[in-house]
Order: sequence, then structure tokens, then C-alpha cells
Amino acid sequence: MVAIVTIRYLAVSGGFAWLTARRGITAGPANPAKRKKQIASEIRWSLLSAVIYAVPAGLNLELWRTRGWTQLQTSLSTPLEWLWFPLSVALYLFLHDSWFYWTHRWMHGPKLFKAVHAVHHASKPPTAWAAMSFHPWEAISGAVLLPALAFIIPIHVGAMAIVLTIATIMGVTNHMGWEMFPKSWVNGWFGRHFISASHHEAHHRHYNCNYGLYFRFWDQSCGTDRGIVTDFRG
Repeated sequence: MVAIVTIRYLAVSGGFAWLTARRGITAGPANPAKRKKQIASEIRWSLLSAVIYAVPAGLNLELWRTRGWTQLQTSLSTPLEWLWFPLSVALYLFLHDSWFYWTHRWMHGPKLFKAVHAVHHASKPPTAWAAMSFHPWEAISGAVLLPALAFIIPIHVGAMAIVLTIATIMGVTNHMGWEMFPKSWVNGWFGRHFISASHHEAHHRHYNCNYGLYFRFWDQSCGTDRGIVTDFRG
């Protein structure tokens, strides 16, 4: 599982870092020496986070395989199971976003920020390699939710794979230094409800806003939504 999470990080972050360079965009500090040092730090912290993320995920799969203790499912043989497949994806994403919003906002308290979350914000500005650049305590908080939910809420393994794919891609693309969605999306209905790099960039610039991961629901409901940055390349 450590190998799987590590390879996933290197492949997705590396792929979007390569695409960023291909587009002629310089993500991270403008100074090449500072940029190289920052990316090296992002990769080191992310590889440590990969190990931490792998532990509860591996335990979850092992208990499913050997004991059948989780709610992971492999059957799609009834209309109800087919209906629950997309609903479970939406529910897991909402619960993940809710957990992320409140733990993320909590970590912006002065003491926790200095002790823990400052590791992530040391990326100024972040790059695609920063998606998992967390202090170990923050990595633990992010690693436990989805495996824990799989013990409580039924979900097909394919649906879980979709959730993990969305989590990985959004975590990377929100930090890569440019907007992958069309401006018509970002400035339209999609951008009013869903988070993209243009929205999360404001968090890294101002620190006290835009705490969400997928949806703008909690930011908008709690008065922490500062909107999107408008000087982002697309």
C-alpha cells in the first residue's frame, strides 16, 4: 500500500508538474534556486505523508479481505446497488469535504498553524508537488477519514476508487499554479459551487479564507469564502 500511494503521488503530481512546464508556466518561487529547494521539500514531506496515508488504507483492505469487517462491496447486481453507486460517491465527497473544511480551519488557529500547518504553507506559492506536503499530524488527520467511513457507510470498491481519484486530482490541481477548467466554468455555475485552483489560490495568498476541498458550501455558509483570484493563467 505504501508503494501504491507513493506511485500515485509521483505519477499524478509529476504528471501535472510536467504539464505545467509544457504550458510554459513557472509554478512556485520565481527564483530557480528557491523553487528547486521548495520542490525538494514538498516531495520529502509528501513521501512521508504517503507512508502515513498507506497505513489506515492498508489496514482497511486487510480487514475487509480477511475478516469482512468493512462495508466495502463488490456486487452491482440489483437496481438499488446501481442507484447507491453514484449516491455513495456524492456522500463520501461531501463528508470528506466537510471533514477537510473543519480540520483545515482548525489548523489555522495560531498554535496549530505554527506547529503543524505551517509545513504546507511553506510552499509560497505551491506547486503540483505540494498536494501531500503535510506535517505528519496533518497527514494523519487526512488519512483516517475515508478508511473509517468504509467501516460505517456501504460503498462499492469502484465508487471508492472514483472518490480517491477525485481526491488525488483535485488535491494536485488546486496547487499547480494555473487553472485547468475553462473560464466559462470557473465564472459560471460550476465555479459558484465547486472549488478549483482559482478558488484555492486565494487561500494560499490570504490564509484566512477558502478552506474547502471540493465544494464552496461550507465556506459560503460560514462566511469564509473570498471568491476566486482573477489573475490566474488558464
